Amino acid sequence: MFIRCAFFEGKVKPGCEYAFAAFVKDRLVPLWTQFPGAGEVRVLRQQDSDTEQPHYAMVLAISYPSQAAIDEALKSEVRAKSRAETAELVKMFEGRIFHTVFEAAHDVTLS
Repeated sequence: MFIRCAFFEGKVKPGCEYAFAAFVKDRLVPLWTQFPGAGEVRVLRQQDSDTEQPHYAMVLAISYPSQAAIDEALKSEVRAKSRAETAELVKMFEGRIFHTVFEAAHDVTLS
């Protein structure tokens, strides 16, 4: 399994926290769940850290069965739509956004 993450390194602009969260939930999550080949979609918001920097306002993690599936998703029309929506979201954000692909090396389920 491969997981493509978008790291929103920085902070939501003061006073925009609610609007930012609502925008992600209402406008972006519905698009992200339509990416071709996407398995699980997780939106993570940093609540605590053992270090002050870096701070991540949000991390998006989408799982795919292969790198080829990620490549197809990145070429999709729905991704183009999500990029246009994200351009609106970043008006409420101060920082940088970057993407990283991870390969799941070991999966362990605890009961």
